[in-house]
Amino acid sequence: MYALTVKDISVTYDKQLALENVSFAVPEGSITGIIGPNGAGKSTLIKSILQLLPTLSGKVEVFNKPIRVQKKIIGYVPQRSEVDWDFPTNALDVVLMGRYNHIGLFKRANKKEIVWAKHCLERVGMQAYASRQISQLSGGQQQRVFLARAMAQDAKIYFMDEPFAGVDASTEKAIIQLMKEWKEEGKTVLVVHHDLQTVNDYFDHVLLLNKTPIAYGETNRVFTLDNLEEAYGGKIAFLQKEPTAVKGST
Repeated sequence: MYALTVKDISVTYDKQLALENVSFAVPEGSITGIIGPNGAGKSTLIKSILQLLPTLSGKVEVFNKPIRVQKKIIGYVPQRSEVDWDFPTNALDVVLMGRYNHIGLFKRANKKEIVWAKHCLERVGMQAYASRQISQLSGGQQQRVFLARAMAQDAKIYFMDEPFAGVDASTEKAIIQLMKEWKEEGKTVLVVHHDLQTVNDYFDHVLLLNKTPIAYGETNRVFTLDNLEEAYGGKIAFLQKEPTAVKGST
């Protein structure tokens, strides 16, 4: 079964065409990287899939149903730059926000929900910071809290927008470990990513994007020199058959 099916999505942003006729289908229980140069529309794609941005055309299905009726099984980790880290709340409360679809927006979390939220913090190594204000956390710690919030949703499919940006090596390792655990549990993960050196190690499938799909499929088939040069519009050197540190941000 496909966890996500995207058909002919086109999007304009600031009156410019940001995405054109994007189609792909993601198998359940896989980890997919969305790769492309600066301005390729990677974050725009995730936001349009999640209906956070309007689309000109296209259709999105999650487990063969319209995405609008599947919100409870979707988890989302936004870019850190899009979060108001000065908002007066602590780490535990942020994680509990991930339970709103289950407990209701205006209902208080019960003991069971709080225990679950603390468990999620523990899984990302942040249980000792449950009462810490998020503004007092480091960048890597803040990202771990948002991972715990996504985990608290107990979703079947997760969207992560640049989760490795600006984090330390230990946090990156923790994120990868969590992604692998989600995969083992049969969950599906899509990740906007910019570090070409780690693509082969991190992802089962890759979508190479530059406003329109360049290639999509299993990483060992799609992540090739020819496809990368087409996506990035120029020569990319390889080191031991893998890309050097050529990076493109969203």
